[in-house]
Amino acid sequence: MFISHLSLSTFRSYKSLELALNPGINIFIGRNGEGKTNIIEAILYLSFLNSHRVSGDAPLVQLGNNSAYVRAKTQLPDREVLVELEINAEKANRARINQNPVRSQKELFGIVQAIYFSPEDLDLVRGDPSERRKFIDQLLILRSPRMAGVISDYERAVRQRNSLLKSRASTDSLAAWDEQVANFGGEIIAARLLALSNFEPIFQNIYSDISSEKPAFIKYKSSIDDPSLDPKSNTEKILARMKETRSAEIERGLTLTGPHRDDLLLNLGNHLVKGYASHGESWSIALSLKLATYKLLEEDGLKPILILDDVFSELDEERRIHLINLAKSAEQTLITVAVENDLPKELNGTRYQVKSGSVTKVDN
Repeated sequence: MFISHLSLSTFRSYKSLELALNPGINIFIGRNGEGKTNIIEAILYLSFLNSHRVSGDAPLVQLGNNSAYVRAKTQLPDREVLVELEINAEKANRARINQNPVRSQKELFGIVQAIYFSPEDLDLVRGDPSERRKFIDQLLILRSPRMAGVISDYERAVRQRNSLLKSRASTDSLAAWDEQVANFGGEIIAARLLALSNFEPIFQNIYSDISSEKPAFIKYKSSIDDPSLDPKSNTEKILARMKETRSAEIERGLTLTGPHRDDLLLNLGNHLVKGYASHGESWSIALSLKLATYKLLEEDGLKPILILDDVFSELDEERRIHLINLAKSAEQTLITVAVENDLPKELNGTRYQVKSGSVTKVDN
């Protein structure tokens, strides 16, 4: 798949942008703060319905406006689809597909699929467990868009249950929310484990190509004992654990069991990557995670957009080569660089100059 045309209105630094894009490599050149990453952010918002930079929608809407608009003409293998999203700072967002309103913006999931790699991906290795949970859940959504609804429903149930715990609600009042958290949570844990079983062999092979000194592997750390591929079994274990921790949950006002408490443990040899790996090893792990994501989706028959945001200046020559090869093979690759010299000479494509919220195509 690829995006052939992107339109932005009152989105971040763009009052109005009409941008024709080509399959293959598209390169955006501009100093930091000129608006390159705003373009990337708009595309990623269509993929995951949230920003990779901020937690709320208000910063996406240009000052003095109530709404921002993102439109993308998307070329899928069998058809062309126009997706349109109205992002509102103070009310629910609205979406249209081929100019027809849809009941929920969630119906956009699966139309624009993108994989993003940036210097911030070191947080996958060095950051909090929330970064790694977000990584595996985005993989679930890319592979099966319906999982976006399951994850959203789970998060809503946890919030409601936490609210009741803080108010020291009765066991009877909590029962319905216990069931929802456990049912959705059991399904998410099973889906994560299945995805990880498909993902890890690819990840290991890619990492061994990049750095063969120590083997890399991933363990799933769960808040329940012996999580499995059986959602029902996971649900029963979540409910049992809730009963055991009821007093602690009421004391803290928090749900202490479920996939929102889990983690992916990244390992090199006999040690955890976090706190042990060198800077170079950490980059190799982060790069391998993203390359393996792309390769797994490719095995699923998908061809997501590849987005490389100001990343080449951070990588040495050996790691660059792996990313260059992937960029050349993707159906559409979007690359941002601060200066042209940051771009590997092996990469050629359509070039755009980004300056002060305007984008100009550069003649090669």
